[in-house]
Amino acid sequence: MFLWGTATAAYQIEGAADEGGRGPSVWDTFSREPGRTRSGHTGDVACDHYHRWPEDVALMAGLGVNAYRFSLSWSRIQPSGSGPVNPEGLDFYDRLVDALLAEGITPVPTLFHWDLPQALEDGGGWLARDTAHRFAEYAALAAGRLGDRVRMWITLNEPFVHMAYGYAMGIHAPGRALMLDALPVAHHQLLGHGLAAGALRAAGAEQVLITNNCTPVWPASDSEADLAAAEAYDVLHNRLFNDPVLLGKYPDLSAYGMTNLDFVHDGDLDLIATPLDGIGINYYNPTRIAAPSSEGLPWEDAGISGYPTTAFGWPVVPDGLRELLVRLKDRYGDRLPPVYVTENGCSQEDVPGPDGVVDDRGRIAFLEQHIEAMRRAGREGADVRGYFVWSLLDNFEWAEGYHQRFGLVHVDFPTQRRTPKASYAWLRDFLSSEH
Repeated sequence: MFLWGTATAAYQIEGAADEGGRGPSVWDTFSREPGRTRSGHTGDVACDHYHRWPEDVALMAGLGVNAYRFSLSWSRIQPSGSGPVNPEGLDFYDRLVDALLAEGITPVPTLFHWDLPQALEDGGGWLARDTAHRFAEYAALAAGRLGDRVRMWITLNEPFVHMAYGYAMGIHAPGRALMLDALPVAHHQLLGHGLAAGALRAAGAEQVLITNNCTPVWPASDSEADLAAAEAYDVLHNRLFNDPVLLGKYPDLSAYGMTNLDFVHDGDLDLIATPLDGIGINYYNPTRIAAPSSEGLPWEDAGISGYPTTAFGWPVVPDGLRELLVRLKDRYGDRLPPVYVTENGCSQEDVPGPDGVVDDRGRIAFLEQHIEAMRRAGREGADVRGYFVWSLLDNFEWAEGYHQRFGLVHVDFPTQRRTPKASYAWLRDFLSSEH
């Protein structure tokens, strides 16, 4: 069965930051520090999904999706990131899973979508090897409660982005700016994935995935310098997180001056390369790379022109999804498991009209073109088995606060009123024609 779904993340929609026994996460700390997020926005309330989840499940049922990718809040299940479980937190997800199944919607939980418990960050966060072991314990707790009904699990969401934005550049929580010294974060997340995969399977999981954010990398020119820079960026963004999982080894990191990976212990790569039942790929746009114009990183983002852009300023390149999926097939061959597009979507400046309608025809065109690009990849041999729209709801968009709207459903944040957009109606009709 092909999975057609929508996707969300716990910190971006749940709210109820201080309710139900939930402990603080790095995003609670980060977003409450002045200057960290646009307009000082926090996810304290977000979409209030913690209280309004029945309405949101009804919206999914009305849309006609057969799968829902959401994330579990580690802080809600295990407030300090280790030790005792919080029964109220597991009860919340228990009710959500039951409600989804009652509507014929396959629950696809992600264990980690960037909201590390603050207590673990205080102990070093993902720079500390111990966090990988705590992650496996948390995975066992979640699967021990939900695994009798949840068959498909995703361990991590976009470990590249969490390393780069959270630990290297300080744009996201936890706000560290370590640049290349953040590399252990990559390894410890991947080690956590491998350990958690074992814990999930021990609890009866039938399918275990990881979700990586991937981008087709375009050299700015055919010059030797630009080609080398593009290769270096491809290694950092794509291969650093795909190669260990699929090939059991790290790519050549010499372009970054990294030859001594002393944080990699014997046996780690065997754990990381535990066979997967699928891989999640999040796609938003390609990246055009040039040789650096100054000292620092061995590449420079040259930008992409000649395409329409989203409200985020990201270029809309539907064929990039086809290119990416085919490249993955060609690069990894039979090591590549079935692929699920676990996020694809766009932000727009969505404003209800006088009649209350949100006419987001740009998003309709985006989805239509990207679904067709995915299907072209399938005709070229890519084994794609699912497509999840980001996102079900307008939500807290990390450092951008509530200024970027990705949802199929408009959320008026002061009132929490949900209004399905024109794209919701388009996708509903599309899915109806698919069944």
